[in-house]
Amino acid sequence: MKRRKFIQLSAGMGALPVVVPGYIPQFSSDRQTKTGDRTVVLFQGDSITDAGRDRKSEIPDKPVGLGRGYAFLAATQLYEKHPDLQPKVYNRGISGNKVYQLADRWDRDAIDLQPDVISILIGVNDHWHSLRDYAGTPEKYRDDFDALLTRTKQELPDTALIVCEPFVLLDGTAIEKEKWVPVFDDYRKASRELSKKYDAQFVPFQSIFDKALKRAPASYWAPDGVHPSLAGAQLMADHWVKAFDKLKLK
Repeated sequence: MKRRKFIQLSAGMGALPVVVPGYIPQFSSDRQTKTGDRTVVLFQGDSITDAGRDRKSEIPDKPVGLGRGYAFLAATQLYEKHPDLQPKVYNRGISGNKVYQLADRWDRDAIDLQPDVISILIGVNDHWHSLRDYAGTPEKYRDDFDALLTRTKQELPDTALIVCEPFVLLDGTAIEKEKWVPVFDDYRKASRELSKKYDAQFVPFQSIFDKALKRAPASYWAPDGVHPSLAGAQLMADHWVKAFDKLKLK
């Protein structure tokens, strides 16, 4: 296949379903966690995390419930790399969410699941929607996110955190550069600083994609500038797993 056609095909992969087996094996282990013998991992966020998951499927480890994005791809790596942890993975990302909407559903979709690890990728809508009808600012994002992480640590003091940096590819078809630069830098800065404050592993997705853009254009990694293609989702998953492997799980 010619290189140009290959790039065009890869750019559209984000819209394609991932064909996977519908069966996830049962696990057993002597390792004790808050929910017994399996390490519970929760992905939280917006549409990038949601990635078309079936929200009616609340059972962990089910492909339809994990979506077609980086969360699913990261989960499959966890299953393969960490049989010692017996991963039990939930995806509770919801398209369109901002931080305050995570907070509104945090008890049911986070605290009640008693996760050993919570990964949060949030922020793009906190800015993007402010360009329309949402009164969002970098300060509101920081304050809301700070309050959410404080609440999480109070309710789940032993839970490890992964904070993912919100990102944008400025050459994406949905992005008007002058409306994102430099203000979106403040959102990214807030996520980084809060990850340090709460001793979370930080996934620097902006710099990850910036480096990737030297190998292929935005149309390959995230055509609209926000939602990753399958190639972009795989890139995210690979770096997310690197962050996970640095956690010191209790």
